[in-house]
Amino acid sequence: MRFVKMHGAGNDFVVIDGVKDEIPEQHLPSVARHACDRHLGIGADGFILVLPSRTANFKMRMMNPDGSEAEMCGNGVRVFAKYVFDRKLHTDPVVTVETLGGIKVIKLDTTGGKVRTARVDMGEPRLLRSEIPMKGDNTQVISEPLKVAGKKLEITCVSMGNPHCVTFVDNVDTYPVETIGPQIENHSVFPKRTNVEFTEILNPREIKQRTWERGTGETLACGSGSCSSVVAGVLNERLTRKVTVHLRGGDLFIEWLGDNHLYMTGPAEEVFEGKVGAAEYKQWTES
Repeated sequence: MRFVKMHGAGNDFVVIDGVKDEIPEQHLPSVARHACDRHLGIGADGFILVLPSRTANFKMRMMNPDGSEAEMCGNGVRVFAKYVFDRKLHTDPVVTVETLGGIKVIKLDTTGGKVRTARVDMGEPRLLRSEIPMKGDNTQVISEPLKVAGKKLEITCVSMGNPHCVTFVDNVDTYPVETIGPQIENHSVFPKRTNVEFTEILNPREIKQRTWERGTGETLACGSGSCSSVVAGVLNERLTRKVTVHLRGGDLFIEWLGDNHLYMTGPAEEVFEGKVGAAEYKQWTES
């Protein structure tokens, strides 16, 4: 199995051509778990397959390190676009990608035939409980109390094709993300679990964010989570609609424009190429 290790603002992925190196569906969760293992595998926050699509230029499937499948990944779709453009699988600086969270349109900023940054139309935020999904009456969840670890947190919930729960904190650097994150992720109010954003507002145009990702743990960046934090900040009247998001792996620029779409601009980087040998791959499919 040939692969490319890539990252977007430190959110890293193992990317493979799912046509050339087809993985049987029953083996996909196991292969993803092994590939993402940072000690015994390649190491990544997600496992991405590049596939053909009937409705867009390409189709992206993204598996979490626990073997579950994610609906969408903002950083992942940027590195996906870099992969197909840099390898001449697509030559137009605009590419459409089918995901479980809908079709995304990515505009590429290129230099010397290589993608440096990408601007992704992330679509419209979904705000009703049924769209996140979240238990309870089908209303919006804005600054609503949630009891976690014996404390009441105020949460605002958004779906960007995948579920997000945003809570604002005074100091994100010292916040116990590793303790509170998994408790919110697996809270009974979220039937499909949720991603969790811990967000510190620096000023109306600038925030710092840490994310606990569903099925992954804390990551250095989360694109859809950055969009969700900006939406939550606007809904709580604390942010403008154009915000720089400072993440542990780098910065993203998020715009919530008049068409009600979120636009995310950020880097896409290739780290190295590699190959998983036949013996190792066979072991991955059997365990």
